[in-house]
Amino acid sequence: MTPSKPRITRALALLVSAGAAALLAAPAGAQTLDSAMSAQGEADRAAAASQKRINEIRDRTQDAASRYASAQADADSLDKYNAQLEKQVVAQREEMASIEKQLLDIETTNREVQPLMQRMVDALERFVALDVPFLLDERTQRVNSLKEMMTRADVTISEKYRRIMEAYQIELENGRTLDAYEGVLEKDGSKRTVSFVRLGRVALMYQSLDGAETGYWDAGAKQWVVDNSYAAAVAEARRVAKKDGAPDLLTVPVPAPQEVVQ
Repeated sequence: MTPSKPRITRALALLVSAGAAALLAAPAGAQTLDSAMSAQGEADRAAAASQKRINEIRDRTQDAASRYASAQADADSLDKYNAQLEKQVVAQREEMASIEKQLLDIETTNREVQPLMQRMVDALERFVALDVPFLLDERTQRVNSLKEMMTRADVTISEKYRRIMEAYQIELENGRTLDAYEGVLEKDGSKRTVSFVRLGRVALMYQSLDGAETGYWDAGAKQWVVDNSYAAAVAEARRVAKKDGAPDLLTVPVPAPQEVVQ
């Protein structure tokens, strides 16, 4: 039994040596693991920081792209707006040029039309004075009103022209209508109210209110002529003019035709 002890002792020594080696190796492995975990943590933090910077760069890039797109859209809109304004400016310049030309034309027209209208009024005044003397007060007053109007600066050229043409139109209508009215007859230095009958400008007749006297205007002699032979004709003409009956054939004094001297 004695020879086995040295083997047991050697075995125990080997176990002790292995345990010591394991005890010595254990701290070294733990230190390596801690270092690895620490490195992994640093790597994770670095990756997170990098991702954060990437996200920030991406956000700034997207924001810059959005601002660029918005600025480009604003620039396009301004270009279109400026082009439209340019067209409006060109149109306004053309309109201003047209207005200036119209003003010059109006000034020229005024210089030409004003004397023309004055000649028309003067001609109308002479016409009334030389015409058959019917409604003489009314027609003379119309001419005087036109003469007064021509001196007024507050009446436009168009209004002056309109009223002159209206007066001419009235005179034109008088030449083709049958009319009966009461008025004052001046004859032999006396005045009296009589009934007048006018057939256009062909004949102007009168009859006293009691029917005792009938006469007509002699355009050639420029005077009133008493002729009671027209009494029935004047009474009938008055009836037709006042629409008291149907139109009928009228007998009126007609001036003889006159030779035109050229």
